[in-house]
Amino acid sequence: MTGGQTYTEAEVHAKLAQTLPNWFYERGWIRRKYKTSGWKATLMVVNTVGHLAEAAWHHPDLTVSYAFVIVKLCTHDAKGITDQDFELASKIEQVIAWQPALEEGALTGTPNDARFKYIKYD
Repeated sequence: MTGGQTYTEAEVHAKLAQTLPNWFYERGWIRRKYKTSGWKATLMVVNTVGHLAEAAWHHPDLTVSYAFVIVKLCTHDAKGITDQDFELASKIEQVIAWQPALEEGALTGTPNDARFKYIKYD
């Protein structure tokens, strides 16, 4: 099974600007760096991305360090960027960047206290 139609570099740039402004095109990949507060938070990001990738059956390359995770996506069998990459990137972004405190609801989100912050939101 292939990843579908590949996008040109210009189309990738335009689609990222429109739908995923914190993601970048670099050497055939779309990528995003998530900054964290340390190792435990980094592992939470990695596990979240891992779960989403496995559920989607579309697996990114990850660079993992103490206080950041870089997620890189491309559709290998299509040899380029496809809708699979944009859709998984969008789902990752939606989950990792979720801030319940900005929504109306019962969930208050992580307290605004350095002891509890784990993601450095854009």
